Parts: sequence; structure tokens; C-alpha cells
Amino acid sequence: MRIYLIRHGETTGDIEGRYGGDYEDHLSDKGKQQAMQLAINLKNKGIQIIYYSSRIRAKETAQIVNDVLNVKLEIVDDLRERNNYGILTGMTKLEAKQKYPEEVEKLSKGLRHNVKDSEGYESFRKRVVRGFEKIIKNEEYDVCAVISHSGPIRCIFREALKLEEPEHIGDCEVIGLEKKNSEIFVFN
Repeated sequence: MRIYLIRHGETTGDIEGRYGGDYEDHLSDKGKQQAMQLAINLKNKGIQIIYYSSRIRAKETAQIVNDVLNVKLEIVDDLRERNNYGILTGMTKLEAKQKYPEEVEKLSKGLRHNVKDSEGYESFRKRVVRGFEKIIKNEEYDVCAVISHSGPIRCIFREALKLEEPEHIGDCEVIGLEKKNSEIFVFN
């Protein structure tokens, strides 16, 4: 089985410098162009299904890619981004720092911070691993694309694959995985 792990395209929140996470924003014009280029790059990869996060930015990326690939689409809600920012979500970083400086400071504690109203790391880890395992256990497809977010992709590397996570995951970046028997390898 081949799996193409993909981050969605650039969003309006990226441009505006907002705390994102588990909230809804749309692809920017540049994000739509990135998704169109992604579709062209994936055209001859033999992809049979596109799994995607339930967030609008992932759905829009999947739909643009599927306009070219014309394969089955399936939502995997467990692969949505973490509600990492709690009460800061959707605010610009400057606005959040002015309104909730103590909460912004908590982010410096890393993955296991306790920003008010944020999703705990353990809950996030469990659902992402569950969603990824559902995909890799499905033997109906030999080649699939998974359009998600940087947080879940990093979590897949860290928790499901027990591999070093990518340092940076760009807009519409593709990371190839190959499953042979029960082992999963990264390929270019």
C-alpha cells in the first residue's frame, strides 16, 4: 500500500496570522493554486481514494485535487487538526497576546500545555492514531492520498510510525509512505 500524506493549501488564517487549529477557514487564492498544482503532481500516482479531514481547508484541497483525479472521497474526522489553541483559536496572534497573555505563554510548554478550552494531547493522539490505523488497515485500496494538517501528520510520525517527525510541513506538501506487510517506510 502507498499512502501520500498531504497538508492542505494555504488558508486565509495563514495570511492573517491567526491561531488556527480546529476551526474553519478557507483556502486562500494561493492555496487554491497550490491544490491545483498538487492535483497535477498526483495525477499519475495511481491514487484510488482521497481521505480528508473534516475541516473546510482540507475538504477544499481534496475537492480541487479530485477535480483532476476523479476518485472516491472519504472524510476521516479523526484526522482533523487539534484544538491546540482553545480560547485563542481564530484570534490574530497580536490580539491573543494582548487579550490573553497568560494563555499565550502556556503554548511555550509544548505539546502538553493546558491552554484554556484546548484539546488535551492524549485525546488528540488517540484519535489521530485511530484514524490513521483505520486507513492503513483498509485493504480495499493499494494507493491513497490523505489530506490533513501539519499537527496530525506530525502526530502520525511521532506516535503511529515511531519515526522522527518532519521539521517543517509546507502547504500542499506530500510525504510518501509505503506499507509492506506490517512495516511502513517513508519514500520520496
